[in-house]
Amino acid sequence: MGHLKAAVFDWAGTVIDHGSRAPMGVFVKAFQSFGVEITIAEARGPMGMAKRDHIKTLMAQPRIAAAWEKAQGATPDEAAIDRVYEVFVPMNVEAVTDFCEMIHGAVPAIERLRMRGMKIGSTTGYTRDIMARVLPEAARQGYVPDNLVCAGDLAEGRPSALMMYRTFLDLGVWPAHAVVKVDDTEVGIAEGLNAGSWTVGVALTGNAFGHSPEETAALPPEEFARKRAVAVAKLVASGAHYVIDTVAEIDPVIDAIEGRLARGERP
Repeated sequence: MGHLKAAVFDWAGTVIDHGSRAPMGVFVKAFQSFGVEITIAEARGPMGMAKRDHIKTLMAQPRIAAAWEKAQGATPDEAAIDRVYEVFVPMNVEAVTDFCEMIHGAVPAIERLRMRGMKIGSTTGYTRDIMARVLPEAARQGYVPDNLVCAGDLAEGRPSALMMYRTFLDLGVWPAHAVVKVDDTEVGIAEGLNAGSWTVGVALTGNAFGHSPEETAALPPEEFARKRAVAVAKLVASGAHYVIDTVAEIDPVIDAIEGRLARGERP
């Protein structure tokens, strides 16, 4: 057994839902129901946060706040955030089952980590209600992590380290530098960094790239390279120790971290 004791994976854009597409249309539709138009790019901005925090962050953007005031006759406040959240959650619960396909290569990659003796944890910006739909679909495809911590389980979600701390307790693993956090969003990387763990960003299947496998394959080479570079740059800027295209490529990164730990290095 190596120095690493666990890997903690995000869900959408990391192990399921190539392109992290499930919430995007729902955010747009939820705001539309209040007469406010937001773009997919705007909706993607805070991705990885708990969904109420995500809505709050969108509401704080000057353009969206102004559009809300024009449509609703008042500046957005906590009650307004709650109104959008109450519309969003049931819509997302219904939509998520259409985007539960495991990302190609994720299941065998995670099984290879288990063969190393590592436990498999998971944290998510999704609520328990949403994950109740996701878990059986993931299990049907061969993915059953050793724990699950959801948005709303604790006093704070990402970018705080609380969901990681709960995962350490659930899995019985420590110290933090014996754990790797794998995520496709900046706040998910921040979650791992704040916990004191190694972090691995996932660029090509995640929120920053934002395309299905079919859309990705159809991109002209120049556009593919440009969009990939943007996604990688965002994750590097967030502080990720390593960035890979997909979870399927994680093995060399685990080897590299094991080598650094053997030399006494820490995150």
